[in-house]
Amino acid sequence: MSGEMSPSGERSGPASAPAPEVRASHADRDRAVDVLRIAAGDGRLTSDELDERLEVALSARTLGELAVLTADLPAVSTAMDGTAAEPKDVVRIEQVFSGAVERTGRWVLPRRLELAVTWCDVTLDFTEAVITQDTLRIDVAMAGKSLTLITRPGVEVDVDGLTLVHCKLRHRPAMTPPDAPTTLRVELVGQKTHGNVVVRPPRRTFGQWLLRRPASH
Repeated sequence: MSGEMSPSGERSGPASAPAPEVRASHADRDRAVDVLRIAAGDGRLTSDELDERLEVALSARTLGELAVLTADLPAVSTAMDGTAAEPKDVVRIEQVFSGAVERTGRWVLPRRLELAVTWCDVTLDFTEAVITQDTLRIDVAMAGKSLTLITRPGVEVDVDGLTLVHCKLRHRPAMTPPDAPTTLRVELVGQKTHGNVVVRPPRRTFGQWLLRRPASH
């Protein structure tokens, strides 16, 4: 088998493969951590395995040490265009009396999200989202319509910091195995006036409903 496994989990050719003893940078460690968290979210690593590998990744000195941590994991493309995901510090969404706001598919989570929305439905689907850190803060300044968060196992939503005014909350978390790690904690803060806040797992297909299987993610 030719080539070396990079910290991102992708195999490169022998000519371009960096020597394992090359010192790792902060970016190299961050990429390895992203691969491990995504693998844990997919159910490939248990909570104990994730904690153990994260500890090693954060203290790794060389690329060789990082490569060992991801050698048994599939290659990960961390962005929709195939390039490395570069999360934005803050993404602000402003919308008034217009169409629905949707973030679905393999979207890269920012470090913080600001919602300044009036009478527009907002859907944030985390089932295929690229997780770049363990916590996402969402500052909510929203009136009317529904704010819907679609989760997957390992994604927890904290609504304690959210003030609801004439607004209903429906919180149904995804079914997570006892040994599954928490890969993302979403913190909702601010105020939602009128309408609904819905936190739920993906809806099952008709076939999954008949077989009593959970929705795939």
